[in-house]
Parts: sequence; C-alpha cells; structure tokens
Amino acid sequence: MKFKKKYLLALLPIFLFALVLSGCGSSTEKDSKDTLSISSNDVIATMDSSMNTDVIGAQNLTNTMEGLYRYDGKELKPAIAKKVVKPTNGGKVYTFNLRHTKWSNGKPVTANDFVYAWRRTVDPKTASQYAYIYTGIKNADKISAGKKPVNSLGIKALDKYTLQVTLEDAIPYFNTLMASSTFYPQYKPAVEKAGKQYGLKSKGMVFNGPFKLVNWSVSSNSWTEVKNNSYWNAKAVKLKKLKYYVVKDANTGLNLYDTNRINRLEKLGGDTARQVSNYKTFSMDKQTGNFYLEFNQKKYKFFKNPKIRQAISMAINRDQLTNNVLGKTGGIEHTIVPVGMSYNPTTKVDFTKEKMLQSSNKYTEYNPTEAKKLWEEGIKETGQKDLSFTLLGDDTDGAKKQNEYLQGQLEKNLPGLKITLQNVPFKSRLDKSTNGQFDIVVTGWNADYPDPVTFLDIFTTTNSQNNGKYSNKEYDELINKSKTTDATDEDARWQDLLQATKILTDDQGVVPLYQSYQANLTRTNVKNYRMTPNGSYNLVTVYKK
Repeated sequence: MKFKKKYLLALLPIFLFALVLSGCGSSTEKDSKDTLSISSNDVIATMDSSMNTDVIGAQNLTNTMEGLYRYDGKELKPAIAKKVVKPTNGGKVYTFNLRHTKWSNGKPVTANDFVYAWRRTVDPKTASQYAYIYTGIKNADKISAGKKPVNSLGIKALDKYTLQVTLEDAIPYFNTLMASSTFYPQYKPAVEKAGKQYGLKSKGMVFNGPFKLVNWSVSSNSWTEVKNNSYWNAKAVKLKKLKYYVVKDANTGLNLYDTNRINRLEKLGGDTARQVSNYKTFSMDKQTGNFYLEFNQKKYKFFKNPKIRQAISMAINRDQLTNNVLGKTGGIEHTIVPVGMSYNPTTKVDFTKEKMLQSSNKYTEYNPTEAKKLWEEGIKETGQKDLSFTLLGDDTDGAKKQNEYLQGQLEKNLPGLKITLQNVPFKSRLDKSTNGQFDIVVTGWNADYPDPVTFLDIFTTTNSQNNGKYSNKEYDELINKSKTTDATDEDARWQDLLQATKILTDDQGVVPLYQSYQANLTRTNVKNYRMTPNGSYNLVTVYKK
C-alpha cells in the first residue's frame, strides 16, 4: 500500500494550528482516559475501501470497519469470520461462517455485503487501482479486464451468514490477505446513495468497526472517531474517542506533544528524531515498508537502459541518507522487499539475506567511480547527453531535505545531469504519479500482507501501481508462477520469488532507497499501541492508564 502518508503539505504555523485545537476542550479533557489524540501526517484521501490506496486511509478504515480477520499485534485473529478458516478442495475453496454483527445503523452485516464490496472493487467501472490485489480469486483478472461479468467473481453468499470464496489456484498467503482493508464489506444502500461522493464525507456512511467517523470531509485537517456501540466486540474497546490532527511541521508537532495536546506524535524524521531520541517516550517502529525512486520509462526511453538506472542507484550514498538526512529513521535497502518480513520456510533465513540476492547488493552500494562509468556507457548507448530531469516528491520539510540531498548526489556523481526539484502536496504527487506526469519520483510502498509478493507484484508489466512502466517478461512470468505454485511446494515458490527479486535488483527497475523506520513519541499511559504486519495499528486493544 502506498506511503501516501509520508511527507506533507506546506508548513502550518503553531498559532494557527492551536486555533484548530482550541475547539476541542480543555487540556484535562484531551488527556482523559477515554480519549486518545494522535497526529497524522496528512489528510484522509478517501474512506472508500474500494478506492483507497494509502496507509492513512487504511489506518482509518481499520479503525472504523471490520473484515473477516483482524491482526492483534502479529497474530491473525478471526473478526467477522468465526474462526481462521482452513481451505478445502486443494486449497482453492474457503468457507467462512460469519458472526451475527451489525452496521452502525443497526442493520445486519451479511455475506452479501462482502459479495457486493468485492464485486464493486473488481468492476472495471469502479476503476479501483487496487483491483489487482484480487488476482487469484476466480475470474477476478478477467472481470477487471472486461472479459467476464462481475457476477462471475469467485465469491458467493451460501446463506445470510455463510460466505464462500473460490480461487483459481491455492494462494499461500490468502488468509493474511483477508485482513487488508481492501476486502472489507460495504453497505450497498449507503454506497449507491452517495454515488461518486462515497467515501469523501462521513455523513451518510455506516461503519461496522470499533469506531465511527463523524463530522468529517475529505479536506478536513482534523477528525474524530467515536466508539461504535454496535461493534460486535465493543466490550473489548476501551477508548471512547479518537482525535486525529494533521501535523505538517515538526516543531508544531513537538510543541503539541510537549504541552500535552496530543498523546501520540508519529512519523518524526531527520533533525526532530535526533532531537527527541533521548525522550523516555521515544520509540522506533521498523515498518514493513520502503521508499524508492521510480523512473518514467514510458515518457523517456532513456530510463529503459539498465546502466542508467544502475548508475543512479550507485551514485547515492545511502549511509549518509539514512543517518544524516533521515536521522536514522530509515534502514539501508538493497532490495524492494523489506528486511524482517518474510523467512525461508525451511531454513528460516530472512528473504533479503538469501545467498542468491547478495551479488545484487553491489547496485545499491555507494560507488561513484562505477556509477560514472555506467552512466557514460548508458549515455553513449542511448545517444543522450546533458540530461535534465525533474525529481518529484512531497513538500514537507523532511522530504525537501531528502530530495535536496538526492539532487546533490546525482549532480555531483553523474556528469552532465541536471536535476530540478518539484515538491508538491502528497495528493498531487500521487495524482501526478498515477497519471504519468513525472520524470523521476520518490515514492514508497507498505506491505498489505507479510509476503514478498506484496512488493514484487506491483512491478509486473500490467500492474496499475507500476507507474514507471518497468517491464521484464521473465520477471512477470516468475511472479505469476509464484501465485499459482501448489501451496504445499513452499520451497519452489520461494525460489521463484528470489529469482524475480534478483532480476528486479540487477535491473534496478526501481531504485530502493531505504526501509522506513517510524519514529514516534507516545505518552507512557498509552498502552498496547502495536503495529501489525500490514502496517496499521489495531486500536481495539489500546487503552490509557
């Protein structure tokens, strides 16, 4: 899922932000045991689970909606499904017996709510960028391509509270996938009444999760979520209210935290992370996500040359980037798959540490001499010279410093290259990326489920998230094969994923920059605030002492 959460809009003066908070009551109310105040790096782009592609939306959908399963820490637990299901028919059929739960308007959540939501997501008329994640469910790809009717999707309601899903082939990670917000149910009357405005304001929406979003619209810089008493597991929810505030300036955020205006300050970076690293409430979450450079290979054939991409990668000193610029809130990334997410089913070796990939690490090691050599060879092969490109990125203070560093490195080490920076609000950056309106872009991805293919899949030729249009036939074949390999043959599938990763890394189809470490400040009385394998926090179990 896209890191649309990171690196933000223009700086907001402290006195102006205080006005936003002034209507929220006294300091005592803000620090009550019932209310948790949290910073957000940006606004919610949509609350439509069919259309959301970023982690801010995913977090707030996780807060307010419920799917078949929910992560509690690292443990996958049943949610609307009564238990974590074991498939039948060679791993191709999952039958879910559903709890008798309710929407926030009192109506029952039924199997048909899942059928409606899933069909809507894969329907080409919806134009969901995330429809590809349904690949492997019977007829999903053919439906998205307009070659099959929507009602042929491999999902059906056997009765009001029994849901059956049929796959084309066994998917080893299918159960973990079901915790993703993209697979949540939807209340059809609310969706159809709102039409194209669905998910852009809380009015008219209904929720089946632990909290309800109230008085929100897509442009809101603050929002409130209140406890949903209709939630099936409401007894487990300790908090009565969540308050989110968009904090776009590090100094503003630190001031709000130090004055006890917010309980949780998230995603600190650079100088601020270093400044507060000695706080007793400082913590660092190693995320299953990374940032990378993506090249517009459709717009510029120049970027199709592997030597050019390799040269750009080897011209970047990632040690300086992660330590000096990011304030140790990033780890050096050699592959597009993060460290600490997936392990060999037999040997338990971390995916990124496998011997097959080690020879490819040379392309992400700082080597200005080799970078210059490859650059000059690539220029000669493509017939280009005195190149000038724009580096697109977000417009937060941290993002600007990061991109200035990248600009300096590339211009210093690659003769004749001129980089212009374009820093824009995150939504604009994402829109430009999706529409191909970029030369080079700094972007990121966070795991939707703990399997390497959640990262590798997005760089297949036809994937809707492959904004740079990288294409390699052998790579595509290996990724597709990994999805259809017999689920019992874990070793064969693992080797396919390793070989695909080696191809992408040798090609530098995208240039890995760093794995994201999230630096936070959290009040000592806030308990159970834990990240899950899909990058969200489960606030059901969070409480304040």
